Amino acid sequence: MITRKDLIKKYIEFFKSKNHKEIANSSLIPDNDPTVLFTTAGMHPLVPFLLGQKHPQGKRLVGVQKCIRTGDIEEVGDNSHHTFFEMLGNWSLGDYWKKEAIEYSFEFLTQILKIPKEELSVTCFEGDKDSPKDTETAKIWKRLGIEKVKFLGKKDNWWGPAGKTGPCGPDTEMFVKDLEIWNDVLMQYEKDKRGNYNEAKQKNIDTGMGVERTLTIINNLEDNYETEVWKPIIKQIEKLSDKKYSENKREMRIIADHLKAAVFILAEGIKPSNTEQGYVLRRLIRRAIRYGKQLGISTEKDLTTPLVIEIIKIYPEYNLLKKNENIIIDELNKEEEKFERTLEKGLNLFSKLTKDKKHLTGKESFLLFQSYGFPIEMTLELSKEKGIKTSKEDFEEELKNHQKLSQTATKGKFKSGLADHSEKTTKLHTSAHLLLAALKKVLKDSNISQKGSNINPERLRLDFSFDRKLTGEEISEVEKLVNDQIKKEIPVSREEMTLEEAKKQGAEGAFEEKYKGIISVYTVGDFSKEICTGPHVKNTKEIGKFKIKKQESCGAGVRRIKAIIQ
Repeated sequence: MITRKDLIKKYIEFFKSKNHKEIANSSLIPDNDPTVLFTTAGMHPLVPFLLGQKHPQGKRLVGVQKCIRTGDIEEVGDNSHHTFFEMLGNWSLGDYWKKEAIEYSFEFLTQILKIPKEELSVTCFEGDKDSPKDTETAKIWKRLGIEKVKFLGKKDNWWGPAGKTGPCGPDTEMFVKDLEIWNDVLMQYEKDKRGNYNEAKQKNIDTGMGVERTLTIINNLEDNYETEVWKPIIKQIEKLSDKKYSENKREMRIIADHLKAAVFILAEGIKPSNTEQGYVLRRLIRRAIRYGKQLGISTEKDLTTPLVIEIIKIYPEYNLLKKNENIIIDELNKEEEKFERTLEKGLNLFSKLTKDKKHLTGKESFLLFQSYGFPIEMTLELSKEKGIKTSKEDFEEELKNHQKLSQTATKGKFKSGLADHSEKTTKLHTSAHLLLAALKKVLKDSNISQKGSNINPERLRLDFSFDRKLTGEEISEVEKLVNDQIKKEIPVSREEMTLEEAKKQGAEGAFEEKYKGIISVYTVGDFSKEICTGPHVKNTKEIGKFKIKKQESCGAGVRRIKAIIQ
């Protein structure tokens, strides 16, 4: 039996032997990327480098990345879909190309994982009006002795761009007995604003291999939930419900999946709410609780705490889980209690509203949401089970009429692409560095640290550790200090150094979790020094006038400032 730890170690060591440098596991909450709610793939934190920025650790990288994908929540319950998963990846940033990428994949699968090549089959891009058939990739596979090569269209064998423009290209997928095990994306093109596909200046390789699925395949299992990353959680659910997994697979998979994802999201400091990441979190917790009810788990029993303990045991190397264990348990219990109080009443109302009816109106869906905390997805799911028509559009129309709640949790936040590196965003990004430094100076507290940030072309949002509301005078002083640095026309410089050197120089950064090897440090005169991946202006004079629009609390000991540039 190959364990999760074995698989990750084998993968990292293999690519290190091919001169790749190991990169750290990034946060699940994307850094300054307004286009998505969560890190969805191993390549996500590497976007600036795939677009041409130089990576401090070089052109060959390898790592394992924790990911959240919310598009498949309704699919969870089968034997292979997950909301939280880990992705193994290796990258070439303008270095090696198709031949080496495919040869590395083949060698790892056949030599390291010992999969007989007769069991391997692959797919390649069949070509269309935008780009030709990828015969080059097919020839490489054939030369390696792979006989089963199939050509498929854009839907199956093309990646990107993430937005309307940017890097994209064909991919080649590998299968073992008809189960996909690995995908090599060959970023060969840049799509421009006119819709043309041009040869990219920097051609990249971006590969992805899901840990959970690979463990299932190489251990000859047919169900991802039979692997060691799920089994202890499933056993605990069996114990709580006094039922067998074999007879209640869908319900137990949903509870295990959703609570594992919730634990990782809570560990990042996100709390259940009705907007953005908090909305996804709330939806996951409430869906898990509902299925716990269906399994007959008594409200007297604590559903979440025993599962949290098992989840943390599975992932000992993620320090954030252990460090925030009590907070995670506390938040889950609070949300469980809150939902428990209204769930029965909400289910009763749903039964009344749908009695002898074939349709649920937007107003009725909104009533369930507003009064009983039913996410629309839960109402849609309940309706589907009873064969009742419910319109999500009608619900959202009703929602707009009553409250301007964020709908980003299901629609994505902005349509501009995976990472917005526009001129406005770049200016705001550098402003965020100046803001953090100004807060430390004005509040005379060198221990203030960044707890999160989100930047889009309209505004910047900075969360920082501080335990009280800032006075109007302090806000004005912070604003003035930032604008003074802008007026001084200070050059913004980037240096590469080790983490130890950065610490010695007093650079800001989330040291513990995030950085490995050589890193980038951005300096603004003697005012600010931060570890960051960019993008940044060359000189503060480019920024314009900085204005703080709002401050608020976003949790115990954490303040939030929203600011714009004019």
